[in-house]
This record gives sequence, C-alpha cells and structure tokens, in this order.
Amino acid sequence: MRYDVVLIGGGLSSLVSGIILQRSGRKCLMVSAGQNALHFSSGSFGILSRLPDGTPVERPLDEAEALPAGHPYSKIGGSGLRDLAGGIVPFFASCGVRLHGGVETNGWRLTPTGSMKPAALALDEVALFPSKDYKIGHKALIVNIEGFLDFNSEFIARGLRERGTDCRLETVSLPETEHLRKNPTEMRSVNIARVMDREEVRTAFLFAVRSLLRGEDVIVMPEVFGFADTSAIVKVSEAFPATVLFVGTVPPSVPGMRTQMLLKKAFESSGGMLLPGDEVLGGEISDGRVKSIRTVNLGSVSVEADDFILSTGSFFGKGIVSGPGTVYEPVFGLDTVYETDRSKWYDEDFFARQEYLSFGVDTDGRFRAKKGGKVIENLYVTGSELSGANPLYEGSGAGIAILSAMQVAREILNGN
Repeated sequence: MRYDVVLIGGGLSSLVSGIILQRSGRKCLMVSAGQNALHFSSGSFGILSRLPDGTPVERPLDEAEALPAGHPYSKIGGSGLRDLAGGIVPFFASCGVRLHGGVETNGWRLTPTGSMKPAALALDEVALFPSKDYKIGHKALIVNIEGFLDFNSEFIARGLRERGTDCRLETVSLPETEHLRKNPTEMRSVNIARVMDREEVRTAFLFAVRSLLRGEDVIVMPEVFGFADTSAIVKVSEAFPATVLFVGTVPPSVPGMRTQMLLKKAFESSGGMLLPGDEVLGGEISDGRVKSIRTVNLGSVSVEADDFILSTGSFFGKGIVSGPGTVYEPVFGLDTVYETDRSKWYDEDFFARQEYLSFGVDTDGRFRAKKGGKVIENLYVTGSELSGANPLYEGSGAGIAILSAMQVAREILNGN
C-alpha cells in the first residue's frame, strides 16, 4: 500500500492537517487507534491564556512573541502565526463547524464548576463573555435532567451568584430519560443527546422548562443537545424569551464528539482513507527517512508514503510514555525532551504547573522529528506530542494542535 501522506493519530491535529492535505491533492491515510481529546472537549479553543511564568494573556497572538524559542508557536514565528490563525474560523466553517470569538483577544466561557476560563474561539452554542467578572444576567434558571449526575447545578449557581446573578435550580423528568436511569452507565451526556435529538422528546422537554420559568432572563442547561448536528441546539435556543447558555458536563463531550464527526466526514468526503481502531506498531527508517509503517490490523502488509505525520498526543494518547526514569516515544523511538530529575516532574499542588505536561518529542524548526540527534526528513510531529509547551497550564492545547497541523501541512505542500 502506498500513499502520499500517512497520518498517525485521529484527533484534532491529525484531522486538520489531513483535511488540508487531502483537499490540496495529496492522497492521505489516517490510522486512528480510538478515542482522542475531542471526546473531552469543552467546546472552546484556547490559543494562549497564560505565559510560562504565569502572566495572564489578553491578546494571544501579540503575547506569543514572548514565548521561549523551543515553543511550537515560536517555531512558526509571529507573522506565520497570525497568517495561520486568521484561517482557523474559515477552515472549520468549511467543515461544518461554526466558531465565534476572535484570535486577537481572549474571551471567557462559563465552566462546569461555575468559574470563568479564557478562550479565544468557541463553537456557536458556547457563549464567550468579555471579562472574567462579567455578570451573566439578573436572574438565572439552572435546569438539569433528573438523575443526571454529570452536571453540577450547585457549582454553576455558586459561580453565577458570586458575580451577582440570582439563581434558581430545577430538574426535569421525562419518560425517555427515566428509562436511561435504569442503567447508571446509560445516563451519560451522549446518550441523553441521542434521546433529545428526537423532536417529540425535545418538544416535551422544552414545554416542561417553559412551565418552570418565573421571569428569568437566563436559562442554563447541560450540553446534551445536538449530537448529530446543531439543529436541535438552534431550536432550544429559540424556544424561550431568555438567553440560553449551554454548559459543559463530565465527559464524554457532546460538542466535542460532534466536532470530531464533522471533521472526520470532511476528511473522508475529500477522499481521505481512514483506518479506525488500528494502531501503528513501528516503522522502517533508513537514510534519514521513514520508508513505511506497519499496523496491528494490516499485519505483514506495510504502508509506504512520501511523508508521515505523528499526532498521537501526549501521555493521554500514549504518544509519549514514561518509565521509572525516562520518557520515550513508542512508535519510532524518537528523541524526547524531558526533565531528567524525576522529582521535578510534578507538583503536589494539583492546580500548579505540572512539568511533565511539557515533555514531548524533539523537533527542528519545521516540526520534523529527531532520532539520535539527527532530523528525519519526512517525519513531522504536531499537537500535544511536541515538546516546548505546557498546553494545560498555558491554555494553548487546541491552538497548538490546530496551528502546528496547519504549519506542517504547509511545509509538506511547499516542499513537494
């Protein structure tokens, strides 16, 4: 089997680069092992919300220039970063994913804990506010579904009250959602969303919520609508004489999974080939280039390509793995950057900067991987597998995933 580009990983970064390359005429194969970070997505995309020293960021593209040389954004460069960032919203729109906000200035979204978190962009149904202390309405009705434990109304109410909003909590029970409660594992956001995609169920839910209104100007609901598409979200938003806010739940994430499905559809509809539920075991490297890879499901059949992109994630996706005193990349045995003193890998304060999240694969300025200190000319790395950044602490995870993928796609297209 031979392709122009093989993409290893099926998450956000891999999908972005794969769609761009496939639409540009490259024949692409994507090998995806299973779940990825999109299943845990909040529905918002952070570009940069905090510098490595903890300084809050208001204008992510401006302040990205203060990042150290090894950071993925620094490798792209200031002008390149702006050019790529300007294409994020149109790119996602072309895949059926509508975003709002702006890459120049961070907004703030309401989290499942009731706090506010910075983000540059968000899906259309996820509200972004101008400041951390923004008062979200005068009176809020917070509605949960009876028995749904993955949405904590009390946390959200506490956060809203701290910013001056009066809150009232209610629950709605429907026969269809009561049926899910018979099995605790079925009362999850995705299963509720599938039920709510049925018009008759959603109509009954909306009627029940309308009967609970007592003059509130804000209605807060869990993100359990629009699993297949956003039409259900639009209908819910337009059903009340009040602003409707959809707030995230414990994963799995309905908006994240919908986003993944739309991006996957865009990749396949443009001609890309996807191998779901498969895993790359290793690759043949000679003369400074990857010649082929082999996977679990293909057995003895190897896959050749001109270029390869590694996007299997950090520790979460097993893109890098730790041992007693080392951190390694398991597919190709690539060079990794990490702190050799294991006692410095983490901080006992859960909310502090965790150093291990900055570990990753060592690359050159074009995101080409290194092995034994030498660059592998046709093997690129994107997303959270890259070294030089701490995406969780910086609030840069989605931005690095998207922008490094765009840059690598550009490198491949310009180089061939």
